[in-house]
Amino acid sequence: MKTPDKRLFFPATKRNRNAIGEVLKEYLPEQGCLLEIASGSGEHGVAFQKLLPGIIWQASDPNSAYRKSIAAWIDYEGLEKKMPPPLDLDVEQKKWPLPEKESSQLCGIVCINMLHISHWNCTKALFTGGEKYLSKGFQLILYGPFKISGVHTAKSNEVFDKSLRDSNQSWGVRNIEDVNEIAKTHRFKFEEVIKMPANNLTVIYTRF
Repeated sequence: MKTPDKRLFFPATKRNRNAIGEVLKEYLPEQGCLLEIASGSGEHGVAFQKLLPGIIWQASDPNSAYRKSIAAWIDYEGLEKKMPPPLDLDVEQKKWPLPEKESSQLCGIVCINMLHISHWNCTKALFTGGEKYLSKGFQLILYGPFKISGVHTAKSNEVFDKSLRDSNQSWGVRNIEDVNEIAKTHRFKFEEVIKMPANNLTVIYTRF
């Protein structure tokens, strides 16, 4: 009897994974372990694992349904010998449950589309954990919609921001300068903003 397919499909992932992958190829080292925070369906994880074969892509998510989807995607793509199982990781945990091997080889952290659908404390916790677990010279990479100097980069982002705040007052598109301030207090240098499709940005920080 065939077991139910637990894979989830997020339309935005299919649209943006190639563009994000090109940035990751440029900024990530060829070897080591990459930790993805808030991996969602797992579609990004398996795509980037295939794109970056020298990297061990460690996915994570606090949502059990998402972790099941990630595991199902790993199995579907035949990556179970390469990709470790997804971690039950919430950025606000004081100690992230990173296995010793992944922790010792950690060469970067990627977080896609989390900041605007989580409490501001999660952004602070992301950089707190990044400071603790990343060594000097490695990158923390964010992707999503951002405001610049308090201004939305597109009318569609302004409408999206309002819908987020109407749903949850602690959510919303973040001002990039506010994120930069948090990053700086946790020993991350703001490096670059890269314009992406659909009015999103990739933001690169380097641990110092």
